[in-house]
Amino acid sequence: MALRFSLGSARQWHWISGAITLVGMAMFAITGITLNHAADIPGQHQVVTIEAPIAAPLLAQLKRLPEGDVVLPARLRDYFQTTHEVTIAADQRGQWDGIEFYLAMARPGGDAWLAIDAELGEFIYEGTDRGWIAYFNDLHKGRDTGSAWRWFLDIFSVACLVFCITGLQLLLKQSQHRAMTWPVTALGVVIPTVLLLVFV
Repeated sequence: MALRFSLGSARQWHWISGAITLVGMAMFAITGITLNHAADIPGQHQVVTIEAPIAAPLLAQLKRLPEGDVVLPARLRDYFQTTHEVTIAADQRGQWDGIEFYLAMARPGGDAWLAIDAELGEFIYEGTDRGWIAYFNDLHKGRDTGSAWRWFLDIFSVACLVFCITGLQLLLKQSQHRAMTWPVTALGVVIPTVLLLVFV
């Protein structure tokens, strides 16, 4: 049985979905502009590099790990956090070959990497912060944002579709009283189509 909405329920769902997606749509509209003009916006790169020795007891914990895809022991993660303010999530996995451990830590608006040399007993960390604009641009793209943000993007997109569909229902109801409804609506299809066919 087809689901049919009355004008009242269409209005209700339209304002509810609009209220839910208002801030998100504004953010995606703004970051659409910043992404479109990324080459014109000066970068704000800040790079932090740390090179330091690691105590033998901590290295011993690393050496006990099997080679391959591994998670750093909790004591090592605590050491990096408390001593060098380098945060490593408990589920972040890196590559260990018995001599060197390498961990890539990509994140929105920046990235970082950590390398531990067990023979030399030292590590190198490099973190790059590309600024707030890059951060929100990466949120727009869902780049290195994790599963929670990807779920949010999917749910947000469904809410936007509800907003559009109920908006179309309201246009259908109001078109009898507003002669310009469909010509103006058609412009939303014609303009991007012409641009794509002629200029892209």
